[in-house]
Amino acid sequence: AGRCPWARVSARYQPVPVPQRYCQDVYRGQLASVHSAARNLELQKLAQTYNILIAPWIGAVTSRRAGQWQSCWEDSSPWNYANWAPTHPFHIVTTCTTLSVRDGLWRSRFCFQLRPFICQY
Repeated sequence: AGRCPWARVSARYQPVPVPQRYCQDVYRGQLASVHSAARNLELQKLAQTYNILIAPWIGAVTSRRAGQWQSCWEDSSPWNYANWAPTHPFHIVTTCTTLSVRDGLWRSRFCFQLRPFICQY
């Protein structure tokens, strides 16, 4: 698998609450947060080495807070980079975020979908 000392991809398909716990329990970490184009590419390449065909979860959640739609990282790190696909993120219900293995773009998805995921630690 790809060399990435601070991140791991799990090819086990899970809805978001499961990886949140898994990343904490197994790696003492969280779903990955992304703060630069370089890191986004690193995670995209890492995911490609696992030959997963469905975009994995990363740690961004988009939800409505105080009447405003906001995206934030589960690990509470600053929101200083985004790589949304056109028309994303959705502003209809709270959504979780996938990182495309093909184009590296982020897309809103319903959090209960079963997908692989990327932990960072």
